[in-house]
Amino acid sequence: MSQSKLKIITNGILSDNPTFVQCIGLCPTLAVTTSVANGLGMGIAATFVLIASNMVISLLRKMVPDEVRIPIFIVVIAGFVTVIEFLMKGFAPELNKSLGIFIPLIVVNCIILARAEAFASKNGVFASALDGIGMGLGFTIALTFLGSIREILGGGTWLGTPVVSFEPAMLIVLAPGGFIILGCCMGLFRAIQARSKGLGAVPAEAASGCGCCAMAKFCHKDKDECEEAKA
Repeated sequence: MSQSKLKIITNGILSDNPTFVQCIGLCPTLAVTTSVANGLGMGIAATFVLIASNMVISLLRKMVPDEVRIPIFIVVIAGFVTVIEFLMKGFAPELNKSLGIFIPLIVVNCIILARAEAFASKNGVFASALDGIGMGLGFTIALTFLGSIREILGGGTWLGTPVVSFEPAMLIVLAPGGFIILGCCMGLFRAIQARSKGLGAVPAEAASGCGCCAMAKFCHKDKDECEEAKA
């Protein structure tokens, strides 16, 4: 695999991680990461939809009018979400029941639609599949990591097996605990990124405005237009 193709995959895991860097898809992230099994199951389901929808949208990109591209993208995504929902109901009914409404809601997950719009609609099928793999792996790793922390600290178990001797903190598996753990993990991830790039601190120009926006690379507005919109 060439370096450029490998970079497409690693972008989703490291530099453009959808959870820890782009901060999108946080609703299911906070809701399902009360356990490792839930986080892993949600991540795998989202990865399947990402890869499949990216490939189909890439194939259709030259035939889809710009005016109706978003509805068409959603229809394609909804089709694959229905497939994964049926598969989970048939082969993993307990997991499907545990994840509940968040499997059908993959249709409107910001990660899926953002990759369709920002990447698959502008690139070839193979590159779009790699982008889906990278973003899916990044999302799955983030959910599994968060689920591990919350299950261990909040339930005292990992994959249902007791692993700690102290009294679990139930706050961790509730919504406030989810926000706290997510915020700490985001800070840790950004600190590791900065250290790996040899950055002692974030430059002042990157700490505000477009520089701190996770969607800056996908935005077609220039800096002056953004400032006028804020004013």
